[in-house]
Amino acid sequence: MRISLRALNRTYLRRQLLVGAGSRTVADVVRRVVAVQAQEVDAPYVGVWARLDEFGHAQLIQALHDRSVVRGGLLRGTQHLCVAADYLWMRPLLARRMGNFGLSAFRRQLEGVDLAELTQHARDVLAGRTMTRPQLARALAEWYPGRETIALAWAAQHQLALVHPPPSGIWRRRGHVHVALAEDWIGAPLEKEAGEGGEGVEGTARRDAHVQELFRRYLAGCGPATAADFQNWSGLRRVREEVEAMRAQLRVYVDDAGRELFDLPELELADPDEDDAVPVRFLPEFDNLVLSHEDRSRIIREPGDRALICPGYSIVRPTFLEDGFVAGTWTVERGTLEVQPFRPLRDPAAVVAEGERLLAFLEEGQGADRVRIR
Repeated sequence: MRISLRALNRTYLRRQLLVGAGSRTVADVVRRVVAVQAQEVDAPYVGVWARLDEFGHAQLIQALHDRSVVRGGLLRGTQHLCVAADYLWMRPLLARRMGNFGLSAFRRQLEGVDLAELTQHARDVLAGRTMTRPQLARALAEWYPGRETIALAWAAQHQLALVHPPPSGIWRRRGHVHVALAEDWIGAPLEKEAGEGGEGVEGTARRDAHVQELFRRYLAGCGPATAADFQNWSGLRRVREEVEAMRAQLRVYVDDAGRELFDLPELELADPDEDDAVPVRFLPEFDNLVLSHEDRSRIIREPGDRALICPGYSIVRPTFLEDGFVAGTWTVERGTLEVQPFRPLRDPAAVVAEGERLLAFLEEGQGADRVRIR
């Protein structure tokens, strides 16, 4: 069955809760997008704000304090927010499939260190406690004198399932990152992944089931999509076999470029013939919307725009949408929102109005001419 670019765009916006936002909770939003990018502390607040009709900073702060939402390393080895129940099975799956990705920067500093031994030392130190990363580093240095302490702390964070409890992740809060054992903070054990207790038939089946569950969740928030899109989003590799095993359970579309896109059969597509007005939306740096596919044409209108959004050096700029596509980037300097459109805007007044709403959420104060379009 064919699917047009417009249908893909409108479907994606709906599944990302950027059209038809309702009275959902913070946990509902986080669960729908599976994991919210959180490399920059304040970014998730803007991302959730864009997806809810009414949202205040205190709602996400409360979710972090009551432990329904946690912050830690997940997709692509980077910081994300997810609901606590999802962390318990996602973290083991992602950690095992990505191996030692992320430790290469400390290869020399960790040469000769037994990672299993270091992991056990870190587990003992953290048991029942929350510490800052420098405190953990200093504690580990007692076993590894002469080693670079920050490398020891990063290795422990890589090897262990750690979350970053408040005050880490609090709006406008800067300072040392706090760490805790995920099982202690959440109050439940991590699910076992293949390799824990054997690589036999049972372990392999459990691994495949977890990959397939993650793919279903991905499609619910980002589909229809290809196996390559799923890999790009998750950081997993070699998932084609698990995805192909699900083919009979999925609906298959073909896009304008002839690619096969998988989807959940119970989910409907947006009607491309509906003349629905898509509101202007401002999104933070690293937002899931621009990072969730290998082929991003469903949300980035022109091929050259991608380099303006993701110029390299792990930079993903804040963006805004007009008519459902990324129309430019934005920055805030001294209380003024500067909007940099990629091409002439269809409705500058709507962009200014939504920009004023964003500034109010950012608590940037009052004043005339606070939104400037370059």
